[in-house]
Amino acid sequence: MDNNNQQPPPPTSAAVIPPPGSTPVSPSRGASSYHELLQQQLQMFWNYQRTEIEQVNDFKNHQLPLARIKKIMKADEDVRMISAEAPILFAKACEIFILELTIRSWLHAEENKRRTLQENDIAAAITRTDIFDFLVDIVPREEEEEEEAAAPAPYYYPPMGQPAGTMIGRPVVDHGGVYAQPQSQVWQSVWQSSGGGEDVSYGSGGSSGGHGNIDNQGLVH
Repeated sequence: MDNNNQQPPPPTSAAVIPPPGSTPVSPSRGASSYHELLQQQLQMFWNYQRTEIEQVNDFKNHQLPLARIKKIMKADEDVRMISAEAPILFAKACEIFILELTIRSWLHAEENKRRTLQENDIAAAITRTDIFDFLVDIVPREEEEEEEAAAPAPYYYPPMGQPAGTMIGRPVVDHGGVYAQPQSQVWQSVWQSSGGGEDVSYGSGGSSGGHGNIDNQGLVH
């Protein structure tokens, strides 16, 4: 028999990797796939945040304006003096809150095959997360006829003592319909200092950005 006439065996079927931006959740997997992907995203997000907090050494530049945070804090008439550290902690807490809510909202947008984050996505993320229920009346949800009712997603508590991982991106493991893609730099650009954003300095003795002055006791006036 002439081996040259033999046809090569057909290639084994391989998962077709969709281009970046494709919907990662297969509709056939439903809510379980959504929760699975959400947990992966949040785990990578919190690992990155933990690493960033442990290595931070710049306390003067922040993503959010400290002067506005201090103004909100002093809206309570019982608050007379605010330490210099308090607005910094609030700024980081607000940043993490916005990022996590964005992750949850974006997965809802992808679940509905949209590439634009809408108010309804944020409202859906709030509805699915128990600890965000205080925002239900602030961000009312408009019901979508084509959307199936989904069970509330459990809140992700980052495990203590777990080795820090990498920044958030697509999960690197394909779970039968979940989009597998190498971790991207998309979210990293959000976490790191934005070149075109508002760069607020919080230094002593200066009033840059309207932060006020810090006295010798570390209090903001």
